[in-house]
Amino acid sequence: MSRLSQQEEKELVYFIKDWLKSHGFSQKDLAKELNIKSSRTSEITLKIKELYKKGGMFNIAKNLIKIEQNWVKDIKIDYLEAKQTPPYNQLDIDSLVNQINQDTSN
Repeated sequence: MSRLSQQEEKELVYFIKDWLKSHGFSQKDLAKELNIKSSRTSEITLKIKELYKKGGMFNIAKNLIKIEQNWVKDIKIDYLEAKQTPPYNQLDIDSLVNQINQDTSN
């Protein structure tokens, strides 16, 4: 594949920064997903260029979509786990109060 022009590279960097911000993630999160050690913009740009060489804009888009799907899946899993632990309801509180009353009266 040909190389990214400076304008394309600049636009991709802006897009990625906006994309991260809109999803509430950081460059560090992206670096982790891209399997690169540094979260610096220059390192992310190098990885993006590498992806471009291997398949153009399509390959970049495919990888970013895959990353976003992983993040969405993780958010859903976190949400479901948090939802599975039911909060105390009124019956639980009443039961606890009755138990405390019994324990203190003995």
